[in-house]
Amino acid sequence: MNFKTIFKSFKNKDMRKRILAVLGILVAYRILAHIPVPLGDTQTFRQAVDKLVSGTDLGGFINLISGGGLTNLSIILVGLSPYITASIVMQLLTKAIPRLEELNKDGETGRRKINQWTRILSIPLAVLQSIAYIFILFQTVVTESSTTTATMTTENWILAVTAMTAGSALLMWLGELISEQGIGNGTSTIILCSIISAFPTTFASMLNELFDTSQGSLSLFGWFNLPVNPSMFFIMLGLGVGLVIVLYLLVKINEAQRIITINYAKRVHGNSAYGGIKSIMPIKLIAAGVVPVIFAVAFLSVPAFVGQLIERADPTSTVGQNLVEWFSAPSASKYDASVGLQGKDFIYPAAYFVLVFIFTYFYTSIVFNSQEIAENLQKQGGFIEGVRPGKSTEKYFSRVVNRLNLFGALALGLIAMLPYITDYIFIQTLGYPLGISVSGTGLLIVVTVALENIRQLNSRALMVTYDDYQ
Repeated sequence: MNFKTIFKSFKNKDMRKRILAVLGILVAYRILAHIPVPLGDTQTFRQAVDKLVSGTDLGGFINLISGGGLTNLSIILVGLSPYITASIVMQLLTKAIPRLEELNKDGETGRRKINQWTRILSIPLAVLQSIAYIFILFQTVVTESSTTTATMTTENWILAVTAMTAGSALLMWLGELISEQGIGNGTSTIILCSIISAFPTTFASMLNELFDTSQGSLSLFGWFNLPVNPSMFFIMLGLGVGLVIVLYLLVKINEAQRIITINYAKRVHGNSAYGGIKSIMPIKLIAAGVVPVIFAVAFLSVPAFVGQLIERADPTSTVGQNLVEWFSAPSASKYDASVGLQGKDFIYPAAYFVLVFIFTYFYTSIVFNSQEIAENLQKQGGFIEGVRPGKSTEKYFSRVVNRLNLFGALALGLIAMLPYITDYIFIQTLGYPLGISVSGTGLLIVVTVALENIRQLNSRALMVTYDDYQ
């Protein structure tokens, strides 16, 4: 990245306008994150939300990508998940329905129609998710206080669902504004802002524990004492070093790609010759991004939710209790030091890893179509040296992608497992989980989106300063 070119581009009016547009939209987004949903008893529902976030991996993940919208009971609680879900569904339908596939190949006009259908589909999905969230919160409140049932009237339901759906649609519109008027992908930028907004709160809580000297102070070489908690000091030091290493590895994994050289046959048309050149085709190590992690979290939330429903229908049912116990994310609040780690504590992480591994292969097969790429190369007169065009090229691409997927799926699974790995380390060293785990998924999203936005910022800076190099 050329910082000199970027700073020089700030002199351009359009560049300043785009950057200010992104900053203004992000400020508006953070304001929306603190506008509460009109519910019956806000305080009681906030307590239920805190329990939901700390007790389930899905709740924590939703709170992460909504920028604290879940814990704040904000109108953007649903966030961009309906739009993301609609986008994934439309991608699947585009591959499954020939008419949509033809429309996608029609160019910009066809893609605009598909995008419009994606926006329309996201609205009913937002309504369904709003109802589901309120129902889960309401059921959590009912189990704690039976007096709250009278506060959720029909008007409350309609008002809350309408507010949450409108908040999701407004967030989708803000994301598209960033894409059109700003720099980078708007949806990704809003999710990036959501994750980063949670860092100051986590860091502040760790600082409070660091300067808690009730357990003594840190002595440096016997010369003087620092007014800090010794154990927390070394924990934060270790986390800082580990964070730097993890960020470095994430950048390397995200940027890793296999370069395939494509040759183009030389063509003679009249007195002119075309082709006879070489180009490259990069294939990313993790072409699926973080979508497999999102799929895995969504699937793993189903057994625990079904278990909760069975428990409410029949409190004596061992099936419901086992489903809730096995498929609820491990947390510091659930850990019993007198018992230690048990076999059931590894069911959720193991299932999480396996699902991430499987979905990486599944989603990569959707976003990277070996047959389509091989056909397009053959039509354009391109070929890989030593590989025949057509079926042989398709098999070559499939073999390369499968090999990359093996390592990429393992890497993505380990990244998603970082919270459980760090908790296991703290249990073995301290005797208890720290409770402030590093979210590998959040870090991966931050790294991926930040690198992509930096590339687009650098490209636009080069474009607006191009005349200075003439």
